[in-house]
Amino acid sequence: MRKINEECAVFGVSLTVDEAAGITYNGLLSLQHRGQEGAGIAVAKNRNITCRKDLGMISEVFSGDGLESLPKGRVAVGHTRYSTTGNSTKENAGPFVTEYLTGRIATAHNGNITNAKEIRDELKEYGIHFGATSDSEVISSLIAYHITKENNSMTGAAYAAGLLRGAFSLAIVTSKNKLIAIRDPNGYRPLCIGKNGIGYAVASESCALDTCGFEFVRNVNPGEVIVFENGKITHENIMLENRKDNCGLCIFEYVYFARPDSVIDGLSVYEARYNMGLALAEEYPVEADVVCGVPDSGLDAAYGYSAKSKIPLVTGFVKSRYIGRSFIYPTQSQRDNAVRLKLNPLAASIRGKRIVLVDDSIVRGTTSEKIVKSLKNAGAKEVHLRISSPPFRHVCHYGTDIDNEENLIANTMSLDDICRKVGADSLGYISLEGLKNACGQCTLPFCTACF
Repeated sequence: MRKINEECAVFGVSLTVDEAAGITYNGLLSLQHRGQEGAGIAVAKNRNITCRKDLGMISEVFSGDGLESLPKGRVAVGHTRYSTTGNSTKENAGPFVTEYLTGRIATAHNGNITNAKEIRDELKEYGIHFGATSDSEVISSLIAYHITKENNSMTGAAYAAGLLRGAFSLAIVTSKNKLIAIRDPNGYRPLCIGKNGIGYAVASESCALDTCGFEFVRNVNPGEVIVFENGKITHENIMLENRKDNCGLCIFEYVYFARPDSVIDGLSVYEARYNMGLALAEEYPVEADVVCGVPDSGLDAAYGYSAKSKIPLVTGFVKSRYIGRSFIYPTQSQRDNAVRLKLNPLAASIRGKRIVLVDDSIVRGTTSEKIVKSLKNAGAKEVHLRISSPPFRHVCHYGTDIDNEENLIANTMSLDDICRKVGADSLGYISLEGLKNACGQCTLPFCTACF
């Protein structure tokens, strides 16, 4: 149960049949966990791009005849949004459609650009107008500007992406029926490719490829540009020239962000979380009667803790499937209400028991306090809290929505003080080395700066 933000999700297809909108819709449904503030789909058809987007979840934005209002094209991109920059408004939802001299592009972006303001100010000097406050709009405008200058969508997009600093996985569709996928040189955010008999898809996570009937082909490499046209890859292994900070994939993809049925850069998310539980049991053993995980991202680590410790695993909570991920709500009061509505302790499993409670992180501490209190109110004798990520200490400028390090409980309290604050009988965080070892099969290095 995370208390910081997710970022966004992107999905795109290049097909040989007119099913782009429907497949993109299904792909976004599989990626809904990455953002619930807004959603949109843009479809290329007859040298034009039609986009529908709004605030809300995928099923809300495209309820009724919403999906039918899109043309039956062969190329499309889609986006689910959680805002890290820009307000939660319809105008800031993706994808962003931008006109240039000889066409249009639609851009879906996952990540956060640290030099967006500088780029925006420069583009304004060239007479470019901005109608939103999102860094994703800046990206789309920058790419469109350089496509015009280069008179080529591939080289223009690659040059523009080389000017960006920060985290970005991009899916871009052009009005000339090209799909372009780009991943930043550090590989902060995931992006992968799938193939089936009717074309290719790109997605933030492989689970979306699976559910849409695409076989995983490979990951987009850090700093790579790939172009798809008419259901085929026409250009790949085009590398960006901008700097590399040697940080790597955000390790929170494995701790929390991704779905457990996804494989990211060679490592199963489920296996990574299971391994975190093994490490926690080794680093912080305790005498207890049962182990339970906080749904959803604490469950797999709880399996690992139980397996290593030989303490039985039980279901500790009944989760309402109709309440979204609480950290995605824009305000703290909304997040608090969602926690109370979403998780109800299963008293029959925990009454009178000493419990090992496994969760993915503690950021502000308010949610952990409510969960521990709910277990004790339901009759738990003891609650021993185990966290599958190290103490969260630093602001991340690449997608984590923490505005001030003073809001991070690990910066203001000792381990014992945090334990008392949340009401637990003991508290243990996985070590950074333990976390890295749990994710050791990933093919990329990690960014762990937030720890």
